[in-house]
Amino acid sequence: MMLKNLINVEDIKSGEDFLNTKIRDISIDSRKVRPGDLFFAMKGWQQNGNDYALDALKNGAEVVVSDQTLPFDKVVVVDNVRAAYAKACKNFFDSACDKLKIIGITGTNGKTTTTNIVASILKTAGKKVGVIGTLGAEFNQTHVETGMTTPDPYTLHKLFKSMLSQGIEYAIMEVSAHALALDKLEGIKFEIGVLTNITEDHLDYFGNMENYAKAKLKFFTPEQVKQAIVFGEDDYAKNLIINPQVPTLCYGKKPGFDVSGRSIKTDFEGSQFICDFLGEQFKIKSHLVGQYNVENLLGAIAAARCLGISEENILKGIANLLPVEGRFNIINFKSNSIVIDYAHTPDGLEKVLKTARSLSDNKLVCIFGCGGNRDKQKRAIMGKIASSLADDVIITSDNPRFEEPQEIIKQIEEGCVKPCLTICERQKAIEYALKKYKSKTTIVIAGKGAEQYQEIKGVQYPYSDFEVVYNFCKQLKKPLKKDRTYPFHDADERFCD
Repeated sequence: MMLKNLINVEDIKSGEDFLNTKIRDISIDSRKVRPGDLFFAMKGWQQNGNDYALDALKNGAEVVVSDQTLPFDKVVVVDNVRAAYAKACKNFFDSACDKLKIIGITGTNGKTTTTNIVASILKTAGKKVGVIGTLGAEFNQTHVETGMTTPDPYTLHKLFKSMLSQGIEYAIMEVSAHALALDKLEGIKFEIGVLTNITEDHLDYFGNMENYAKAKLKFFTPEQVKQAIVFGEDDYAKNLIINPQVPTLCYGKKPGFDVSGRSIKTDFEGSQFICDFLGEQFKIKSHLVGQYNVENLLGAIAAARCLGISEENILKGIANLLPVEGRFNIINFKSNSIVIDYAHTPDGLEKVLKTARSLSDNKLVCIFGCGGNRDKQKRAIMGKIASSLADDVIITSDNPRFEEPQEIIKQIEEGCVKPCLTICERQKAIEYALKKYKSKTTIVIAGKGAEQYQEIKGVQYPYSDFEVVYNFCKQLKKPLKKDRTYPFHDADERFCD
């Protein structure tokens, strides 16, 4: 492919002489460059790709694209190198995204669940659907690990092309604040953009809530989405509703929104409520638990209706969907309920604990930690939330990464309003709780959800909260009660001692 077919001429400040250069592939890692490649030199959080541009040329790069003038030949200078990279990836993979109907879900919490609800509804309606998000990419019974909530543009557009080649019509994807801030989605036009909420997270990167919210709200422009669907109860979303740049529907549990819910009932078996979509009403029954999942359902219903999906298929699609992997998954053990959830933000933890409290009169125990090398401000906040809402709290390790787990735990303890037990090793913390609390207890294990690893000092060690719980029960030769709300394993088949 020629360089002029990858980069828009109007984006180039200098280096037009190289437009007729033939390009073999695209790279952002100088170590992986091969002869004939196009290298994009981008400034990262820790390293600057411009420092490696000469290495890329020595490895055979035909041209380097940068946003600054470099002291050697074969350099094309653009205003925004990240946007140029995203658009080049789109062009390299034949603009496959333009031939798909893409729905993007952004927000601090609820992205994965809302994405899966929309996907289930569309599949029920007979549509061919691909999903991209925190759990990887899924289409046509194929799973692809992506490593990020929103993949790098090269990976993303390669996925779009693969989907298109396999007959996929709709791509439902999670859109992260980082992806928006770093222009990863430049050149993609979404049929629908959904905003679930904006609460504290990633302040290690964004610095403050205003910057974080600005990155999220950047999504809802005519260049990026055709239709916006916004959670109306979110303070940061109000400007989108008051001054919309694109057609906008707002949703929420309270009356008065375009899409709202009433007569809401939720328990450990699921949720049911009446949905009002622009005056049209229908009764929803779902396996998803909690008030916050009612919000996720309302957002997904609004998206489905805007896509022209019938009421019948919406009802069936929601009824068919089991709890999303790692999102309020319930395991019944004796008279206890064990909840495993990905909640790793203050808002997420608060919602999960309030939901667990509202569903039974059981004693409530919370086991959680915070990730290392991430937003430190939320640690004490989450300590306060957990110790205020749970009867007992066990603070443990999450993904410490390059930080010392004990130091993270101390920062969590600073916010606690009462003494909390600390057990640094996560497996031991969970096993301690399962041994100590023998009956009528709801144990919430928060933070990792469906993750299959624990990251320590740059190494991802195999680890699963689910496996810890199951192995503990197996050792006791106590099979778990078969629970239709648990989406992964048939416990009776797995443990039939």
